[in-house]
Amino acid sequence: MARLRSPKGCPWDRQQTHRSLIPCLREEAKEVAAAIRGGDPHALREELGDLLLQIVFHAQLAREKGRFDFNDVVTTLTRKLVRRHPHVFGNTRARSAKAVLRQWRDIKAREKRDRRHARNRPQPSRPRTRRR
Repeated sequence: MARLRSPKGCPWDRQQTHRSLIPCLREEAKEVAAAIRGGDPHALREELGDLLLQIVFHAQLAREKGRFDFNDVVTTLTRKLVRRHPHVFGNTRARSAKAVLRQWRDIKAREKRDRRHARNRPQPSRPRTRRR
């Protein structure tokens, strides 16, 4: 993707932004769903690759702006899966799929609350520097 976005790469790929790729992302997700409904594993494999390309594309755009990269996406996902599966990676128990979903919703709500509280916390003030 970095090569496609490079000056010697593809003009279309170089023009894209997160916003301009939204229709592509939606279309690829619909095609994955259609492949699942169709029951064709070869079509599903291809469509999953196309959807993954969208993720790689968005991660490359973010990397170019110094925000995050694909590895950060995978690390964030891994941490989330571990946090939201304490019955697998921790000491809690969930004896049914229903219990897992209830636990997942509770953890997700707690994470959302914690993020909201973190955003509303006053930031420490920086010492002012004098202009010369």
